[in-house]
Amino acid sequence: MPRQIRYDAWSPADGTLRRADAAVTTWTSTWCEPGFAFTDLVASWAATTPPGSWVEVGAQARGARTWHGLGTWASGPGNRHRTSASGDPEVDTDVWRPRSHPDAYRLRVRLHGTARLHRVGAVVSAGEVRAGASRPLRRAARVLGVPRLSQMTFADVGGRGWCSPTAVSMVLSHAGRLPPDTDIPRAAAEVVDPAYGTGNWSFNTAWAAGLAGHAFVTRLHDLRDAEEYVDAGIPLVASVAYPGGGLTGAPTRGTDGHLLVIRGFTTEGDVVVNDPAAPTERSVRRTYDRAQLERAWLDGSGGLVYVIRDSGDR
Repeated sequence: MPRQIRYDAWSPADGTLRRADAAVTTWTSTWCEPGFAFTDLVASWAATTPPGSWVEVGAQARGARTWHGLGTWASGPGNRHRTSASGDPEVDTDVWRPRSHPDAYRLRVRLHGTARLHRVGAVVSAGEVRAGASRPLRRAARVLGVPRLSQMTFADVGGRGWCSPTAVSMVLSHAGRLPPDTDIPRAAAEVVDPAYGTGNWSFNTAWAAGLAGHAFVTRLHDLRDAEEYVDAGIPLVASVAYPGGGLTGAPTRGTDGHLLVIRGFTTEGDVVVNDPAAPTERSVRRTYDRAQLERAWLDGSGGLVYVIRDSGDR
């Protein structure tokens, strides 16, 4: 069966708000029926969390009583309320993999203190990932002017693990939404998950949403889908993984997980990226073979991307 993917999102008006007490309000979405039994779910959200406030995000399968925690979020460097869930065998940091393979789910957000929810969504998927070489949509080069940043500039203070906040910073800078005083260490502090590190997908988009107006995690079928975003002027942060020698020209020989920016395509359909693992900002821009990059992306994460854009964009 071909891979099935669906992303849905809600605003507070699309669910039910219930105040448990003076300090906590619970919002619950309507039931979502994606049209297939899904095997994984990744949530993303936009919320305002003034000092002393935070949100807790969870998901529930239809027919089950259990809510599965997908993270506690609060903005600000080193915020003590920000952490992924632990102790749930069905949740791996930012991914819920329900054993029951449900055909419907709903989301719940608990708002503590003065926290406000603006938007919450989730991408679900199921089916075999078929990594290959998709045919380009067109034969015209299209490369976006995304500024270059290297995580390795800060390798001596932890930058080797900062690919995700570095990639997000590049896209925010492209959109004109990265605050001028935000360097890579500050970006890493804004998204760090003490239980995992700086690569939590949901936390990275939650930070970006607070700056860009709209940011979420989703999955795409292949690079043809990514080309449509680039054509619309929207660079993507893509999650890849590949064995040693699996991506010719990459600054790292192999990786179990890495985030980079898809910024364009050549006339031949190869992929122009900003790879934050490059040793210098000057060497961040790379062009990767289409088939190799697509395999690293689809096999590595099932085609997962961050979409970061203004609310008025497509």
